[in-house]
Amino acid sequence: MRGRASGLRRDSLHQAGRPRGPTGLGSLILQLGLQAAARAVRARERPDVPSAKAAHVLAAQGMNRAAGMLAVSVLLDSALEHYRGSFHNRAMYTPLVSSTLALAASGHGSGDRRNAAHPLRDGVYGLALAVGVGGSLFHLYNVAKRPGGFSWLNLFYGAPLGAPAALSIAGMLGLTAERVRDNPDAERPDVLGFPAGRAMAAVTAAGLMGTVAEVGLLHFRGAYHNPAMFLPVIVPPISAALLAEAAVGPRRNRRFARWWLRATACLGIIGMGFHAFGVARNMGGWRNWSQNVLNGPPLPAPPSFTALSLSGLGALDLLESSHDV
Repeated sequence: MRGRASGLRRDSLHQAGRPRGPTGLGSLILQLGLQAAARAVRARERPDVPSAKAAHVLAAQGMNRAAGMLAVSVLLDSALEHYRGSFHNRAMYTPLVSSTLALAASGHGSGDRRNAAHPLRDGVYGLALAVGVGGSLFHLYNVAKRPGGFSWLNLFYGAPLGAPAALSIAGMLGLTAERVRDNPDAERPDVLGFPAGRAMAAVTAAGLMGTVAEVGLLHFRGAYHNPAMFLPVIVPPISAALLAEAAVGPRRNRRFARWWLRATACLGIIGMGFHAFGVARNMGGWRNWSQNVLNGPPLPAPPSFTALSLSGLGALDLLESSHDV
């Protein structure tokens, strides 16, 4: 009996010391992501510029942060995907360089309180926009040259068409932020002749719908085997519709739109936790991370929704503080 009891104690200690499995890591990533999203929202709402006339500077800083979050997503995603492709084309290094520069520009812009555009940031964001457009053309060519052309199979397993567009959106957000910022004497800042708040809302709505299209395609490839996979194609389109209405509708308080955008921001972080769980479900789990991170669901992709939602919240702030009708 004594030997049996000691054996049971050893088994219990062995089980207690055994790792709980990959789901614990997904939960940790989810908690850290939610905390990061909360800090980002608090940073966006912090009254860095006390003057009401400088509300457009706060909005520009928010768009800089959103552009930076998108740049991080593109940097990590393109690094993984292009590494999997062995960087067989030298041009595959270009998005890594461009997104790194965009991240640096967004960090500089997030702390810049001046009512003037920065020419270097303008150049970096313009480069990101151009690289994203060029990448989309390369990916289109990659799909088109495959046997069968634009078939479902090639769309599923060829170069992802929506991935370079995220870099273009980051560049557009950054350029819009600089145009919003460069209105030192205007109570209603303009972007190319349009009210800045409406322009921001329109750009963000378009970015959300483009991201939804890419997610819908890839989740369709996964046969929506988890009901949670429907959320990224249901929740963000409503946010896009609310922002599109704000871009053309009358100026008023849009409390419901704010709450829905916050839900979309949280969805981006929760999606990263689901993707971490998806990586863990592959053979070997996170112990075989060097293979499963490449072949599992992309971890950096879902936070794109968080970045675009923060940009949409900044657009609503600017709309409510401006004097356009």
